[in-house]
Amino acid sequence: MSEKKGRVLRFGVYELDTEAEQLRKNGLTIRLQPQPYRLLTLLALGAGRVVTRDEIRAALWKGDTFVDFDQGVNFAVKQVREALDDEAERSLYIQTVPKRGYRFVAPVEFVGAGTPPVPGTTDLRLHKALWANIVELRLAEETRRKRRRMITVAVVVAAVAIAAFLLVRAL
Repeated sequence: MSEKKGRVLRFGVYELDTEAEQLRKNGLTIRLQPQPYRLLTLLALGAGRVVTRDEIRAALWKGDTFVDFDQGVNFAVKQVREALDDEAERSLYIQTVPKRGYRFVAPVEFVGAGTPPVPGTTDLRLHKALWANIVELRLAEETRRKRRRMITVAVVVAAVAIAAFLLVRAL
């Protein structure tokens, strides 16, 4: 993997510090095992492009390692998604590209002097603004869903309570 030491990659509320080999969310360190950390670094450094399962396999395991690579890749992706509070069905960070691999879809900002821009993006600020709006919309949608569930539960509980009250009163 061709990461430069001392580089910090920022995406959303997360920072990936390649020198300290740490993932931080709002400044707090998130524990991540070595393989998922390497996977996240590989994906973030290649933001916007599809990273194939073969590339992931080569980055995570040496050639003489005998494991179920597909299972191992799936597990590492799952751990990274958990660390980022990401969901495969409603991805904010890691998009599954069926039969090919994965794509890091969040805009990545390279923090530090003389670091290159993200390859393939014409206007990183616009991309970041659009991505931030998508995140806000998804979070608002999730909040509405939770409220609807709570209201539904409250209505059912109230209906059961009224029914029980009327039944007891009738006896």
